[in-house]
Amino acid sequence: MDILGLLKNNNAKSGGVAKDRLKLVLVHDRVGCSYTVLEMLKADILNVISEYMEIDDEELDIRLTHIKETSGEVPVLYANIPIRSMRMAKSG
Repeated sequence: MDILGLLKNNNAKSGGVAKDRLKLVLVHDRVGCSYTVLEMLKADILNVISEYMEIDDEELDIRLTHIKETSGEVPVLYANIPIRSMRMAKSG
């Protein structure tokens, strides 16, 4: 069993995770949105959407990012929310 290989592979994965976290922190800094605010926003979005459809919580992807425009980079809220099924309409 190659223990050094396992440790090296785990470090590579950890490095990738750390790099992704750093990117997330930098984007949040540029937009002026803290990680806590983004998590609260995600929860609110999911609560509203869940009233109308069943969603796949494990596969969803909600994040802040940037797009390039002629005026420079613009912050964008990206949401990819897989829908499992629609809920029955509530009678009011």
